[in-house]
Amino acid sequence: MMQMDRYTQVWQDCLDRLRLSITEEEFVKWFNPIRPIDYDGSILRLRVPNESFVSSIEKRYINILLPIVSELYGSDTKLKYAVPRRTQSAAEASSSQLPKFSTPTDTANIKNPFVIPGLRRINIDPQLNMNYTFENHIEGECNRLARSAGMAVAVTPGNNAFNPLYIYGDSGLGKTHIAQAIGHEVRQRHPELQVLYVSMNKFQAQFQTAYKNGEITDFIHFYQMVDVLIIDDIQELTGKTGTQNAFFNIFNHLQLAGKQLILTSDKPPVELKDIEQRLLTRFKWGLSANLNLPDYETKVKIIRAKAQRLGANIPEEVVAYLAENISANVREIEGALSSLIANASFLNRKITISLAKDILKVYVKLTQREITIDHIVKVVCDYFDIDLDTFNSSKRTRDVAQARQVAMYLAKQHTKSPLTVIGSSIGGRNHATVLHSCKAVADMIDTDKQFKAQMEEIEKLVLSK
Repeated sequence: MMQMDRYTQVWQDCLDRLRLSITEEEFVKWFNPIRPIDYDGSILRLRVPNESFVSSIEKRYINILLPIVSELYGSDTKLKYAVPRRTQSAAEASSSQLPKFSTPTDTANIKNPFVIPGLRRINIDPQLNMNYTFENHIEGECNRLARSAGMAVAVTPGNNAFNPLYIYGDSGLGKTHIAQAIGHEVRQRHPELQVLYVSMNKFQAQFQTAYKNGEITDFIHFYQMVDVLIIDDIQELTGKTGTQNAFFNIFNHLQLAGKQLILTSDKPPVELKDIEQRLLTRFKWGLSANLNLPDYETKVKIIRAKAQRLGANIPEEVVAYLAENISANVREIEGALSSLIANASFLNRKITISLAKDILKVYVKLTQREITIDHIVKVVCDYFDIDLDTFNSSKRTRDVAQARQVAMYLAKQHTKSPLTVIGSSIGGRNHATVLHSCKAVADMIDTDKQFKAQMEEIEKLVLSK
């Protein structure tokens, strides 16, 4: 049988190789907590924190892990997992006979659990949205610090340098998603811990009810039972002196007890107004992580992921157009995409850049990129392989005349220039010629499929400026 220090070292070699095949986040999440406990020459026993590790390793990573184990330990080596048993105390067993505590709907019913004889713990509904997990969160430069810190918090809640973890940024950037994803991850890794998510507005409503009923002590005791407390929109504490005092007591107790706090806000601690200095100081104790507007690459990932969830096939050029032109937060990007897909379905139209522009110009703020007549003329000349002098000459051959009509049509569609300016800029024509050209092109689009496809291609080149 291999000596303890020997097979432990071999396991470390195994981890080093595994690290090369998966992301750092996956490694930290699923393999850092695993420890080798025994190897008898044929079976390698690994201690894992809970059963979710077993199912995740067998489902996601066994095809990567087994070849490495076979090479280092032997080709006949099998894996066995040791999962710590959870013992249920009599007090915990008795709690199942009591009504389940419900935080969100009945704020007047916050009772002090310590006054119930023999009861030490109650089951708290964590109030987490099942859609807000790390698995369906899109990582990018705009959120990497907050996401990475959140994962570290979930691995060792309360026992890390990020307590509190303070996540801030404008509305719609994903603060709630990351905060709740931490809660889900903690529950998966540490099912014995009590996790609670609550908005500051709801916390304030509960406080007011408790104050009215003379139950402030019970209210504070209840929150002091939580192991991981997630407070959304902490800036709503502004000007609420009584609530600030209660939250200060809760914060202090949880901090001293080694419990984890996650706070979100629309601004950094230094910019919060009308909040006691002693609280602001504590908000700065841990890590403040900022969320920014998503960059181009992140927007592309968001659009693709959202389209996949909606079962829509979005052409790559449309994905690129949306990512380049939508200057908005994550929530508005997803909403705009949903609107585009719905309109395409209801109108029975193909999803193109032209449709995207028509729909989105009334839905979100597009990045302003002025399209000029000169730009349109250049694109049309390049497409039809006509030099600029010929295009502007009095020559009236069919190909040149059609190129001018196309340019006039696109100039009317995509610039704010008057018809007289369009005409004078394209071969010195008058506004009546421009109107005739636009009608001629529109009619051809309706009747000639090949010409319509050409126009979509030219328009895509014009808009890709």
